Amino acid sequence: MRFLLSILTIFTLALSSAAFAQDTVEITIEGNDKMQFNLDEIKVEAGQTVVLTLKHVGKLPKAAMGHNWVLLTQGTDINKFGAAASKFAGNEYIPEDSENVITHTKLIGGGQETTIEFTAPEAGTYDFICSFPGHYAMMKGKFIVE
Repeated sequence: MRFLLSILTIFTLALSSAAFAQDTVEITIEGNDKMQFNLDEIKVEAGQTVVLTLKHVGKLPKAAMGHNWVLLTQGTDINKFGAAASKFAGNEYIPEDSENVITHTKLIGGGQETTIEFTAPEAGTYDFICSFPGHYAMMKGKFIVE
């Protein structure tokens, strides 16, 4: 009886882990002192829980080479958003009351990391950027939701 109970417990845990794996995706993206993300494309499924970690693998401080990760709504003009973001240093370069931001990390400096958790939006292709002044021109990519 104990053997059967042990087998059932293991089977139940295995199914729970498989369900978690499908419902949650963990992503790590790195930014460096050369204004580069190591990923320019991220794919997830609509409705998935996304646990995204941003690691700044450089050495420069936040004031000189800060990085964040900003997921924008579809159709957002990256250049206009980036220009607007540069005016919000006090808000970590995220425009206040912006309807163009789905989610974002905090701004970090060299050697730091930060993690956010969010639900993937509906299917489509979205842009992600670093909104530190001038970085959006090079630090950008596509967030593809299937």
